[in-house]
Amino acid sequence: MAAAPDYRRFLESKIRLAEATGFEIADADVHPRLLGHQRAVVRWAVRGGCRAIFALFGLGKTGMQLEVLRLCLAWAGGRGLIVAPLGVRQEFFREARALGIPLTFVRSLDEAPESGLCLTNYEAVRDGRLDPAAFTAVSLDEASVLRSFGSKTYQTFLPLFEAVRFRFVATATPSPNRYKEIIHYAGFLGVMDTGQALTRFFQRNSEKAGDLTLYPHKEDEFWLWCASWAAFLQRPSDLGFSDEGYDLPPLTVRWHEVETNLADAGAERDGQGILFRAAAVGLANEARERRDTLPARIAKLRAILDADPDSHRLIWHDLEAERHAIQAAVPDAVAVYGTQDLDEREAAIVAFSDGAFRYLAAKPVIAGSGCNFQRHCHKAVFVGVSHKFNDFIQAIHRIQRFQQAYPVEIDIIHSEADREVVRDLQAKWARHEEMAARMAAIIRTHGLHRASLAGVLTRSLGVTRAETIGDGWQLAHNDCVEECRHLADDSLDLVVTSIPFSNHYEYTPSYNDFGHTDDDRHFFEQMDYLTPQLLRALKPGRLACIHVKDRILFGSATGTGTPTVNPFHAKTLFHYMEHGFLYMGMIFIDTDVVRENNQTYRLGWTENGKDSTKMGVGSPEFVLLFRKLPSDRSKAYADERVTKDKPLCLTADGHLVAFDDRLPPQPGTGYSRARWQVDAHARWRSSGDRLMSAEELARLSPEALAASFRAASLREVYDHEAHVRLGEELAQRFALPATFLSLWPGSNRPDVWTDIARMVTLNTDQASKGREKHVCPLQLDVVDRLIRRYSLPGELVFDPFAGLGTVPLRALKAGRRGRGCELNPGYFADSVRYLRAAEQGRAALSLFDALDLAASATPQAAE
Repeated sequence: MAAAPDYRRFLESKIRLAEATGFEIADADVHPRLLGHQRAVVRWAVRGGCRAIFALFGLGKTGMQLEVLRLCLAWAGGRGLIVAPLGVRQEFFREARALGIPLTFVRSLDEAPESGLCLTNYEAVRDGRLDPAAFTAVSLDEASVLRSFGSKTYQTFLPLFEAVRFRFVATATPSPNRYKEIIHYAGFLGVMDTGQALTRFFQRNSEKAGDLTLYPHKEDEFWLWCASWAAFLQRPSDLGFSDEGYDLPPLTVRWHEVETNLADAGAERDGQGILFRAAAVGLANEARERRDTLPARIAKLRAILDADPDSHRLIWHDLEAERHAIQAAVPDAVAVYGTQDLDEREAAIVAFSDGAFRYLAAKPVIAGSGCNFQRHCHKAVFVGVSHKFNDFIQAIHRIQRFQQAYPVEIDIIHSEADREVVRDLQAKWARHEEMAARMAAIIRTHGLHRASLAGVLTRSLGVTRAETIGDGWQLAHNDCVEECRHLADDSLDLVVTSIPFSNHYEYTPSYNDFGHTDDDRHFFEQMDYLTPQLLRALKPGRLACIHVKDRILFGSATGTGTPTVNPFHAKTLFHYMEHGFLYMGMIFIDTDVVRENNQTYRLGWTENGKDSTKMGVGSPEFVLLFRKLPSDRSKAYADERVTKDKPLCLTADGHLVAFDDRLPPQPGTGYSRARWQVDAHARWRSSGDRLMSAEELARLSPEALAASFRAASLREVYDHEAHVRLGEELAQRFALPATFLSLWPGSNRPDVWTDIARMVTLNTDQASKGREKHVCPLQLDVVDRLIRRYSLPGELVFDPFAGLGTVPLRALKAGRRGRGCELNPGYFADSVRYLRAAEQGRAALSLFDALDLAASATPQAAE
């Protein structure tokens, strides 16, 4: 189905590759000393204006940076600045002399000349002694060292360069374990805001804040997007040039395990002794293990050095205690360390690089980035292991580089209890190699041509419509804008949907996805194509029930430093009103503030103790009720009313008759006054007939406590202090959960739903079948109540964002007809499965049916 021209143009405008803001140069303009692959990257970087050079160790990043900045200054004038780690100054001066480029080392802006190229260390910028805005062009060499300054510095450092016209980054291939580092580079280059990039490509762990993984269906797009602003170069042949002289030397890695006193396991909190020492898991245990095994590891180091006394070696370590032990055991080792005078530190690094002494002891965060030790050293020893893979691989590549003349030997010493750390390090190394191969494949296929990348990404635009129809239901796999364009006028009796929460999630790799938008403005711009179609297709007087939730904005993304709330429900409210819907009210659905904090870290008890002014409150969910204006406005009844029959009444002689105020109504007949009061006041209890998760079964007692407390809080006069005291007494007994709110009071507000069962979603069944869960499922309780109140049996209920098919499924179960549209092909297929099961008379989510099925299932199926 072809998209309408204006909507098609809107979707095409979503294809975002890094814009070119530089200038064109001819190959003859590049210094003739540069090799073919280096010349190609230089021309690409200058044309882009703001680019990253991710080239493997030894491919010539130093010369490329110098030449890129020289060309920028020749074209635009002014001053250029290279910011580099300590210890690499000599590399830049050596290369600058070969290229004939004047280079001045500066510690502050006062030392910088009015024009020409300058070199400084990261500390000068971090400490405010040098303002990047005073330069026309800037390049960050090995910017990953910023992490050693701490995350706060890393996040605040990059925005300092926003006013610089030409911005570049040069480092070796980033680690796949450092996605955020790549995203920060994109923010530094002005390609995409950091928060926007994280939202677009990464899924959040709903149980733990900060735990991000790349969406499986977004991997190709993510790396192609990266390739539009970063040159991932593994070898010259990736760009069609000869690899002669660019073969990495052979690498031999030897793992040395020293014994741990496994019997010295210590004691538990209650004083009971531990029989065997467990593997070191967690920072505290790993640090203790490093201290306890230090003598054994130093002894192994001494043995390695004594077996080969003539070789020069790097001795890598992480702890100060390790440095002192190394210096005591190896008196001729020269150490560099953090509190050392900067000039003294750099002099030692340069001297070792020039072969002046045999052993250099250093932490990877100090000398592991940028330094080139290959001329006189091809061996290194790690006297311990850690989870910091990027520091580890950088340290190795100080000597394993292109043009290294000798095979490289790496000895890694660890204890028995460090085996888990070793496995983690090896797994990260494997992922690193996998990503490097993937990026090499992309650059071999597309080269440095932006147009080629755009053509690939455009292929994810559009969708081939598919439709499945059953008895009482209809489901389409399509873009909901296109699907709704073909709905008949005044054909829908009710709309129930949970709209995407702006760009908070992306559900598919398609540009048709509403989550694939830049911000709220962009999201509602796409909604502008959908909402008028819903209004047109809805019957006059009927309702659209829109489920929404406010979004938490993280301080690191907004620059405020504190989490704030985006009032997304209010923006949604005004959007629908602007398109002609009448606002009828809002239903509040209470959420668990403790669980919310686990997901966002914005309401923490510990953080509240530090400064409660940072604290907000828990964010509820909402159902916004909108109505299409009826044709007859005199009494405002819908053109086709949703009428309710009153209950039958019981006469004195036991006969049922039509409703009579003077007779008692018979329960279970008609729509009672009691049901109306519950519906109108929005305090509707859940039925509870559902599958229970293993997590819920494990927490049965606390959940029972929560239900009892909520019920009691509604029966009795509420006492805030008594509520707090009860929680404190539970905490004394270690019975107050830290992962969910157990003492959750009921609400006497008529517009607050406090009894929604959070786990009653189709994700329960998805998880039990091992299928992909919906990232933002809609609770069945919410859907059931809305369908029952605002529609009649046999009427058509529609959801333009059907997801796993919750709305059409619950409509079918309630005796209505269901229709939906879903863009994600996996969700669409699962929705069809659920609907077919319901059509055949099976209540797919019934707790009691599930128990029957489990009893008849094979053990393998039950698993």
